[in-house]
Amino acid sequence: MPLISIVTPVYDGGHEYLVDAYESLRTQTLPRGWEWEWIVQEDGPGHPASLLPTDDRISISAGRKGGAAMARSTAMARVRGDLVRALDADDLLPAGALSRAITTLTEQRHVAWCVSACLDLLPDGSLRPGPHDPPAGSLAEDVMLTGYKTGHFPVVGTTLTAYTNLVRAVGGWPAVPASEDVALLLLCEAVSHGWMIDEPGAIYRKHPAQATAQIAHWDPGERAALDDLLLPRLEALRSLRWTWKPTQPLAQEGPS
Repeated sequence: MPLISIVTPVYDGGHEYLVDAYESLRTQTLPRGWEWEWIVQEDGPGHPASLLPTDDRISISAGRKGGAAMARSTAMARVRGDLVRALDADDLLPAGALSRAITTLTEQRHVAWCVSACLDLLPDGSLRPGPHDPPAGSLAEDVMLTGYKTGHFPVVGTTLTAYTNLVRAVGGWPAVPASEDVALLLLCEAVSHGWMIDEPGAIYRKHPAQATAQIAHWDPGERAALDDLLLPRLEALRSLRWTWKPTQPLAQEGPS
């Protein structure tokens, strides 16, 4: 049975919206024959995932605190799915998000990953679309890298849905203090072809406690350190002239 794995890191104090994230996942309708699993990784002490209801599709484990990148990478050891995507503990999946990603990667046999539009969920409850969404369809070469270098990254990195073997092949989420989702997307782009879905694939909750609202997230020294780590790695991958393509088609029989 084909399976999509959703990976979520959560730490004690960052679990206020975790049940909402679960509800958005529980109500997803997948193509016929597909199932989902939720790989929840507790980052440090406190058992923040203990408030989740009992559901055989949820796998919870804990490790010492190391940040989101380490938690995501640790969670990959439990991933069983053909496809993988991230879901932050404070974000939501809009209706149809997983189905659209699965259908895209099923129908576009040469495509190894897809991303999608995203809606910001503002504190007043209103939704706002992202400002830099690229056109729907096949993505132009290096469109993500160009956006990264110019400071206008085209999408939210956690909308990435990719073949699990591709994520493993590029090393998963790099061990960086922030923007590990962007880094993984750039690594996938360096070796494989992607697709843009114009319908929303994530609802990004804006609130004062979120990581991207913290001053440290925008520290120029930290961004320079990320550049020093990531850009040479992307150049090294490209110099190999190695590409990753799906070798086995995904199963889809129509809506359930």
